[in-house]
Amino acid sequence: MSRLRIGTRGSTLALWQANHIADRLAKLGGVETEIIRIRTSGDRMQSAPVAQINEQIGAESGGKGIFIKELEDALLEDKIDLAVHSMKDVPTEIPTGLAFGAITRREDPRDCLVSRSGRSLKGLPPGARIGTSSLRRQAQLRHNRPDLEAVDLRGNVDTRLKKLDAGEFDAIVLAVAGVNRLGATSRVTQIMNADVMLPAVGQGALGIETRADDPSTQALVATLDDAESRACVTAERALLHELQGGCQVPLGAWARLLGGELHLEAGVFSADGTESARREHRGPVSDPSGAGKRLGQILLEAGAARILRLAGRTVGQT
Repeated sequence: MSRLRIGTRGSTLALWQANHIADRLAKLGGVETEIIRIRTSGDRMQSAPVAQINEQIGAESGGKGIFIKELEDALLEDKIDLAVHSMKDVPTEIPTGLAFGAITRREDPRDCLVSRSGRSLKGLPPGARIGTSSLRRQAQLRHNRPDLEAVDLRGNVDTRLKKLDAGEFDAIVLAVAGVNRLGATSRVTQIMNADVMLPAVGQGALGIETRADDPSTQALVATLDDAESRACVTAERALLHELQGGCQVPLGAWARLLGGELHLEAGVFSADGTESARREHRGPVSDPSGAGKRLGQILLEAGAARILRLAGRTVGQT
């Protein structure tokens, strides 16, 4: 097989992820790879809110496609052989002709707090400025601590930490997986469990996307697939699809295998954090999509439909 071209965004974290996959492929049997950096819409407009970028590029996925569209275009145009994505950035619908050959072993999907004072979320003083661009995180922060100020913060992990250290914020919220991958675990003040902050759909998992008509590459990357991680991410994405959600909907979800069953918990929050619908569901590991869809229906019946309509989503109860 000729050298595999791996497409990736150019951030420090994205490059770590791409090189991680390259290293794993090399260990399979000396597979040679080439890293190709591709700048996405989300990378070009780092100072703009995600909602504004979404409007300018005409995305229909709630903002998620802004970090992977150009990578998928490169795949379809045969400029790269595979793309490495954070699964939390991937829309529920992917272009015809593409497929995810592997979802690798998932890192810790939770969020963490990094504060300048070393205080936990509970210990931060009223009025403290918390930086995050995620509406999901902002809504849950407001739900738990309405006396704090949630402030937009974009940029890669390094940029966010520098802004924190410069005193622009009292604390910031990051994904545990990204912090660990960049070797910054010592910066973590608090890992936030699901009762405090439900993670994003697919957070902590890496997906390898290939062309559907490239069986040799598909077969190669399939050796990196982790069945448990795929089942959990599939359930979360089915839930997201059922709720017609995206980056602009404060939705959190976490699927895990517990006692031989797939345990999925999720919540939908209003942007101001005052309203929420949160439920859990257990289902067979053999049908992760069914478990996600069922919990989506349960959430809609529990009040999520109203919250989503307030957020501008058209949903119907089933």
